[in-house]
Amino acid sequence: MKTLQIKAAQNVNINFTVANAGQRLLAFALDNVIKFAYVFFIYYVFDFQAVEKLYSGDNWTIQAVGILVLIPVTFYTLYSEILLNGQTLGKKLVHLKVINEEGFKPSTTDFLIRWFLRIVDFNLFILLAVYVYAENRTKSEILIGILFIFGKVVGLLLIAFTKKNQRFGDIIANTIVIDVKDAAKFSDTILEDLVETYRPTYPNVIKLSDNDVRIIKETFITARKFNDYKTQIKLRSKIIEVTGIVSKHKTDAEFIDAILKDYNFYTEKM
Repeated sequence: MKTLQIKAAQNVNINFTVANAGQRLLAFALDNVIKFAYVFFIYYVFDFQAVEKLYSGDNWTIQAVGILVLIPVTFYTLYSEILLNGQTLGKKLVHLKVINEEGFKPSTTDFLIRWFLRIVDFNLFILLAVYVYAENRTKSEILIGILFIFGKVVGLLLIAFTKKNQRFGDIIANTIVIDVKDAAKFSDTILEDLVETYRPTYPNVIKLSDNDVRIIKETFITARKFNDYKTQIKLRSKIIEVTGIVSKHKTDAEFIDAILKDYNFYTEKM
């Protein structure tokens, strides 16, 4: 397995296991099973043919209904990764997760970029096939079939041969897909001892992920050990940027310590 070292702050390096092409293909396949199951459910259980009969002759309405019911499939990857903290259901089953190159959760814009650029990774040659077919329908159907298949492997080729196993969308959005199977190791570093009477201060801390908090804690421990106040300021600024929290503490150290404890408080209650 390929590993990647990310410099989270001035004195801390974090190692991640990068997802390989096989793992991402499996997650991709599982997500497509979910999509096909949805389409089957909509078109057969709800009898889409009844809609066609009801609006017979009104092709615009029929097409509009078809587009409407396919919206959840079209935007599946985008809203899944945003709502599930960098994971689709397929990625969750394979224990994969999308992070940015700084080790934090990507922004909504990052997710939007990598989703939109799937057109290059997976569908560029499919569009070429459609164009060839539209321009000259006498062209060889075999050529069109080859273009269709090749369109699905472009992304996999990029994942297999790029340094960080990134498809084109990942490269432009500065995102990486990592393997998070080692759940025990992944979560142990974020645990905090809380007294029973502990009362949290910052509810918005739940906007952070386990990975974010792990990096914050490891960086904070090192910064406090060496009295690295500049790194503590950077940590505070990054936390505020991601969560929108307004600090109620006098020092950076007190604020970061409260963030770590509050995160544990809220995640333990979930």
